[in-house]
Amino acid sequence: MAEADSSSPAPAPAPAPAPAHTTLQVTVVVCIAPRELREQVLDLPVGSTVQDALKAVGADVSMAQSGGESPEVGIWGRRVELGAALRHQDRVEVYRPLKVDPKVARRERFARQGARSTGLFARQRPGGKSGY
Repeated sequence: MAEADSSSPAPAPAPAPAPAHTTLQVTVVVCIAPRELREQVLDLPVGSTVQDALKAVGADVSMAQSGGESPEVGIWGRRVELGAALRHQDRVEVYRPLKVDPKVARRERFARQGARSTGLFARQRPGGKSGY
């Protein structure tokens, strides 16, 4: 019986724990103009803040700023402060101010297009009444 114990395989060693990330992969998206985005993927050290990410992209952020104000920023669509800590695979977004009030833009678009091609009236059957 002693021989059977010595020939049995030794227990497998426990798997090593996954290495902790020493860097964070962060995507920074800057809106330069309407429908024009600049996207850059960065590797930053753990513990970096939004401000560190903005410093890393440099010139793109200065173009998005209006005047000397600090830019409006968010992580995945939620506004945050510049000192907010980043996590692995965060998406930092730099916003620009709106040039036109959305309500005014909608009114102007409605006046230009008319009632026939908007909202409930966009898909009416031929010969049908408006709104049905």
